[in-house]
Amino acid sequence: MKFKCDYIGIIGIPRSLNSIGIYRKLFYWLTNLGYKVIFEKQTASILSLRAIEIVSIFDIGEFCDLAIVIGGDGNMLKALKVLSKYNIKVVGINKGNLGFLTDLNIINYKQDLINVLDGKFILDRRFMLEIFVYKKNIFLGNDIALNEFILHSNKIAHMIEFKVFIDKFFAFSQRSDGLIISTSTGSTAYSLSVGGPIIFPLLNVVSVLPIFPHTLSTRPIIISANSIIDLYVNRSKYPFKIYCDNKDMKLLIDDNLHILIKRTNYSVNLIHPLNYNYFDILRNKLNWLKKTF
Repeated sequence: MKFKCDYIGIIGIPRSLNSIGIYRKLFYWLTNLGYKVIFEKQTASILSLRAIEIVSIFDIGEFCDLAIVIGGDGNMLKALKVLSKYNIKVVGINKGNLGFLTDLNIINYKQDLINVLDGKFILDRRFMLEIFVYKKNIFLGNDIALNEFILHSNKIAHMIEFKVFIDKFFAFSQRSDGLIISTSTGSTAYSLSVGGPIIFPLLNVVSVLPIFPHTLSTRPIIISANSIIDLYVNRSKYPFKIYCDNKDMKLLIDDNLHILIKRTNYSVNLIHPLNYNYFDILRNKLNWLKKTF
């Protein structure tokens, strides 16, 4: 069945003359196919295209049927944090390095996009997490993440003491450089670099992973994505920071902190081509042996 797609939004940050050419070619190609194409305003400010419709990313989420994000996973994460609040499908054209979220190849994306617009695609819904930060019962802020939340010391090699409760049950206390709460989508992000497990992205689970803990017996814990995590920071000699998908929450905070993390009501609607295979991506991105025996 053909995908009903009247409006297409294009999001990304062109960083070179070659990149600008790609955005322009995509615009003219989709326009010639009869689609109404609109640009996110930051993207449009660099392109200098005439007679194009320019809107905010929020408007793209509200009025478009499909968003095309060009770039790497960083661009995709920033876009998805906004677009998750809308019923819009999102596809990524990879112009970055790893590209776990941006599937389409920058060289031959057109055939895959034609298939998508014809309704030939895999729809992949990914859950997100939300964080709420309190100090002495005073609310300090909140944010959402598709990949992970990271609690980390503001000084290199200075440990934080904290306690973790899962669904109100005490799980463990720890002294470490920090803590990563990762979704299955985010298992191939920062969590992977500090020894966390690779989790198949369609699993509704979350990993809890201390960063460089002060005990050799510490291992990551995998829990249900529906669980509620309460994190209490007991002591930190230096202020520490909280990052949501690599974005600093701008809360320079210290001890006596309560952090609550739970699943949001939002989800992102990623689109993959029909030949999408998650294990192909792992092999290619992580340079695993590609032979079969």
